[in-house]
Amino acid sequence: MTSTLQCHVLVVDDSPILRAAIKKVVKLAGVPEDRIFEAGNGIEALEVLETVWIDLVLLDLNMPVMDGEQFARELRKRPDMQDVAVVVSTEANRERLERMRELGVEHTLRKPFEPEALCRLISEVLGLKPA
Repeated sequence: MTSTLQCHVLVVDDSPILRAAIKKVVKLAGVPEDRIFEAGNGIEALEVLETVWIDLVLLDLNMPVMDGEQFARELRKRPDMQDVAVVVSTEANRERLERMRELGVEHTLRKPFEPEALCRLISEVLGLKPA
């Protein structure tokens, strides 16, 4: 069992089943349940960011209302959100992933993924952030 991580994670995916599964893995990675937030699309995610500081966003690219790429563009427009780590989970093409990299999204995880891979990635990304 991993030690408790003092960070806030936002899971953004239009599938409630996938959000629940990802939240379970985030808890296994050591993030307390009360520090895990969720949204069904980019608009909902931006609303969450109005109320709580988020350290890491686990973001699906393919969603209705506002997709992951549109959300990332909006996020990076906000001066106080420049350092929020974003991990994209997708089956997206190379051009789209390159656009995400230009927005500062350096980490991707392709669906379907093993829970262990997501745990490792969460630890790696959050380990890059200063204590």
